[in-house]
Formats: sequence, C-alpha cells, structure tokens
Amino acid sequence: METQQEINYQRIAGAIAFYKQNFKLQPSLDEVAEHIHLSPFHFQRMFKEWAGVTPKQFLQYLTLEHAKEMLKKETGATLFDTAFEAGLSGTGRLHDLFIKIEGMTPGEYKNGGEELGINYRFAQSPFGLLLVASTHKGICYMAFADEGKETGLKALREKFPNASFYDRADDLQEKALSIFSRDWNKPAEIKLHLKGTDFQIKVWETLLKVPMGELTTYSGLAGKLNQPQAARAVGSAVGSNPVAFLIPCHRVIKSDGQIGEYHWGNTRKNALIGWEATQVYAPAEN
Repeated sequence: METQQEINYQRIAGAIAFYKQNFKLQPSLDEVAEHIHLSPFHFQRMFKEWAGVTPKQFLQYLTLEHAKEMLKKETGATLFDTAFEAGLSGTGRLHDLFIKIEGMTPGEYKNGGEELGINYRFAQSPFGLLLVASTHKGICYMAFADEGKETGLKALREKFPNASFYDRADDLQEKALSIFSRDWNKPAEIKLHLKGTDFQIKVWETLLKVPMGELTTYSGLAGKLNQPQAARAVGSAVGSNPVAFLIPCHRVIKSDGQIGEYHWGNTRKNALIGWEATQVYAPAEN
C-alpha cells in the first residue's frame, strides 16, 4: 500500500511531466492543478512544501534557458575542485559533501562480490521508494525501486550475484539517506564502495565535482578527464552509475541544454534538477 509521501510524489511528478510537455505555453496554476486532480490551493501548498518554492518558480528552473545558463558556468576549476582535491569539505551546500570512493579490488569485481556481506534496506525519499545497500566499507548501491521491493532486490542481487545479503539498517545507510534532509552547512562524510572499471570510477569521481544546482554535459565530463574524444564512453559510464543521487548523474544533460534521459526516469530527472535548483537559487520568502 502506498504511503502518503509516495502519493504526493506521484502527484508532483505528474505536475512536472505536465510542465515539461507544456512549458512553452506557460500553463497556469489552475490548469496544472486540474490535470492532477487537486484544487489550485491544495496543489500550491503541496508543491511549496515539497520544493520550497511556488510551481511558477519551479517551472522557471526547468526551462531550456535555465539549463543553458547552468552550462555556462563550466569555466575551469572552481573552489570546490580545489577543496575536493585537497580532501576537504569546502564551501557550503550539498556539493561540498565529501564522498570517498574506494573501488573494489579486481578480485572482488571478477567474482561478483563473493565473500562480501551486504546490508540493505528500503526507505522513502522525496522522489520515491529507494533501495540502499552497504558493505562494511561504504554504500555499494542505491536505486529507486519503482517496480516494488521484490524487483528492486532482484536487481541488487544481480549486481552482486555471489554476495551474502542481510535485511538490516546501518549507520552508513542512515548517513546516505540523510542527503535529502540534512543541514548542508554541516556536511557528513559518506563513503562509497563501488564495483566498476577504472574508467567508470574516474567518471563517477568527476561527477562528484558537479555542484548541486549546476549541470554538465557528457563532452564536458570527457574534457575534465582529459579525454575529449571519449564522450560516448563517458555516457556509458554515467549510465552505469550504481548509486542514485549520491553520484549525481542526473546533473548531466545534452550539450544543447535539453535534459535528456535518465536511468530512473525522465520525469524524476527533471524533479531532481528542479528540486536542487530550488535549494540553491530559490529566492527568500516574502
């Protein structure tokens, strides 16, 4: 049975999808509210509670022009680049979260996680049900479980076919899940224990340097890796990201400013981008 949070997210997702399909027409509050079968008053209140801004303000963050403006910020090293390379947690906000990646050994990668003990749990997020899993070293998997718990757990087992699985929560998972609600002026270290090739790990590390509220492109990531011709390979590595949101593959869009596809759904990608923009760029309440 769906929780109220899940129901609310589905309504918000429906509104976002409607906005994306019709943003050139700048639909009114009444039109969107009617589309998701809510009164304008209740829709406005629910949206403000979820995103922190009004539907109209949120729509502005989802337009093509906003995406293009975000891409213009890709101009060399930032303060965060320096902080990240130094192993520090830097300058405020979500992107200053320090995440340490410790890739699995070649043997662990080859044997599908044999001898690994993996704890897992399902938890609610503002964007739907999540499955988060951890080893003793860090978070190894996080994905939206849109098709239910059984299907979500099956996908995890396929990722680590020889591991032992335990349905239990731990502190690593708690820290990871707090990413949606914590005070980002007080970042906590979240460790990742990832299964990937050397190239994939490098791409995922580079993704961690894309600050909250900003965007990049596949060619932009390739350039930061000093492999400007490897945009397609970078795209493949981005698509293989095993840790939703923590490794922000949703911040990668097309070079023309179009949002593009996302492993966990185009509507959710728009929701993530818009929500992050509200956290960084939302005007102060009157």
